[in-house]
Amino acid sequence: QVRLVESGGGSVQAGGSLTLSCTASGSYGSLYMAWFRQAPGKEREGVAVIDSDGSTRHADSVKGRFTISKDNAKNTLYLQMDSLKPEDTAMYYCALTFRFSLFAWSARYWGQGTQVTVSS
Repeated sequence: QVRLVESGGGSVQAGGSLTLSCTASGSYGSLYMAWFRQAPGKEREGVAVIDSDGSTRHADSVKGRFTISKDNAKNTLYLQMDSLKPEDTAMYYCALTFRFSLFAWSARYWGQGTQVTVSS
């Protein structure tokens, strides 16, 4: 059984930083790892995705501010978030996707989410 557990969310002032972590367990083959987020009243959107060889893709809205990375030995995915803005406030989800994409429909497994709140 595949399980994804996120941690690291919290409240921070604009301009601050947070690091999210996601630990994966179970057998999930060659799926990609990604971060998504969903703000109240909005659709879930892709934030960043990482390939097995370390190739990454970030959404335009977070380029230069967020960085996705992973530790294969620990089966752990990270999202370093710097220069946070109030519009980054959302529930952040870790996911395993079957495509190297930021489309939510490509996700096969989801974590339970961790809340990030950025105040101005």
